[in-house]
Amino acid sequence: MIRLFSFVKDYQKLEKPVMNVILSEFFIQMVNATFMNILPLYMTRQGFSDEEIALFITFRFLGVFILALPLGKYIKGKNLMPFFYLSNICVPFFGIGIVVAITFKLKILTLLCLLLWGASFTFMQIPISPFILRNSVKENHTAGIALSYSTWSFGGIISGVVIALLDYINPKLFNEQFILLLFSILGFGGIFFLLRIKDFNEISKDDDRPLIKNKKTDWNLIVKALIPTLIIATGAGLTIPFISLFFDKVHHLHKGGFSILSSFAAVLVAYTAMLVPKIKKHIGYKIAVPTTQILAVISLVALATTQFYNQYSLAVVIAAVCYLFRQPLMNMAGPMTTELVLNYVGKGNREITSALTSAIWSGSWVLSGFMVKILFSKGYQFVNIFLITSLLYGFGVVMYYLLILDYNKREQQGLIED
Repeated sequence: MIRLFSFVKDYQKLEKPVMNVILSEFFIQMVNATFMNILPLYMTRQGFSDEEIALFITFRFLGVFILALPLGKYIKGKNLMPFFYLSNICVPFFGIGIVVAITFKLKILTLLCLLLWGASFTFMQIPISPFILRNSVKENHTAGIALSYSTWSFGGIISGVVIALLDYINPKLFNEQFILLLFSILGFGGIFFLLRIKDFNEISKDDDRPLIKNKKTDWNLIVKALIPTLIIATGAGLTIPFISLFFDKVHHLHKGGFSILSSFAAVLVAYTAMLVPKIKKHIGYKIAVPTTQILAVISLVALATTQFYNQYSLAVVIAAVCYLFRQPLMNMAGPMTTELVLNYVGKGNREITSALTSAIWSGSWVLSGFMVKILFSKGYQFVNIFLITSLLYGFGVVMYYLLILDYNKREQQGLIED
């Protein structure tokens, strides 16, 4: 049992300011996880069609897409702490606004709040990785990024457990509206951990040497590094926002049941993500990234095809098991690919690369959201959409493998900065 959690020591050496920022990120991700799972269900209960839900959800990602690139350029060489405060205030505030707008059927206000809510995430998402790399020693880089990446899972665990308990106590009283408002208010808790950071001299640049500071953006490296992300993100946008609807409409799993399932999945994701430093150390990017992602693609195909026999009670069990496999396998590659990409592009390109990564994810999800809306209107089923995702994932895995080969080649040539 002790050996199962021996990885904890990899995180005990993290710098306290970095740890507190990551803890504040946890509260943002707790709101994110709750809305990801419950908002589509709440909109369904309020009379929104599948096509409308797909359209409205894209505005969350549109907000990130619009702000990402300007923010990435702006933060280069600047202190990042103020952006973390801004995110921890705005995300919960606009989350409450979304619920109120949906409740009163104010569709224009709903779209506006979703747009601003999504934009508020960028103040945490884009600066967090550069902040970790700037303000921690090299030995802690992988652990810091892995822990930051895990906040989504830990947020999902807490969210899922609380939702399941409330649903068990009184599903009518603790309905979707109550849950969304509750977690929006809890989201303000991240401010407490930011206030704990005192007497901290933030490093605002990766390197003060004029050669690095004035170095032009290397767009060739950045484009090569982000092609796999573009492919994976496009596929993810077709599936991830609609997983709760898949289980609700295909397998009739209500919000309490899905919350329990997503909590178990989040536990597995968090645990495997925390193992990333050890995995990277022992087998490296070349084996770890493609292997985990290929297995995840197989699990997604098996999950999707349960719709073909959903009339049998066994189908929901198989779908749940596949979901529990798919989540950790796909997500545990995230910290490794993030570190890989930021090291590949070099210190002078990190902020813009982090911004473009967020823009790609959000832009791809906006495009995917419109695609899903069209596919639903044309009569396509969840299984068809999820299988399209699987094909895109498979292509993305191949591109990541080629990127890793090029990374290793550049490292041997001394072109990867320490």
